[in-house]
Amino acid sequence: MFWLLFCIVGVIGLAYWFTKHVVGRGMLNGFGVSAGDGRLKALARLNLGRDQMLVLVQAGERYFLLGVTPSAISTLAEYSREEAETWMAAQEQPANPSFGEALRTVLQQKRRR
Repeated sequence: MFWLLFCIVGVIGLAYWFTKHVVGRGMLNGFGVSAGDGRLKALARLNLGRDQMLVLVQAGERYFLLGVTPSAISTLAEYSREEAETWMAAQEQPANPSFGEALRTVLQQKRRR
């Protein structure tokens, strides 16, 4: 019984560490908001379907809307700074909850049932 409890606590601890240190640093994001070195940045993305998305990219002072699929990347439009900021504001998403917050939410939902 002690071994089972130890394993459960270990799995929860590893899940917390993974979400805090690996996902929290953006290593699994693919296109993170404001990812880049200053000259080229992926500012926003919108998933359209499996392996299909729109990405707003800043290249210096120019902004491009790209269509991304597994086989191609296509330039769909070029925007001014004001148009790009408007598009980004419309796409803002809430931040991902931490592991602790997500676990509390699930446990509260289970208790209500």
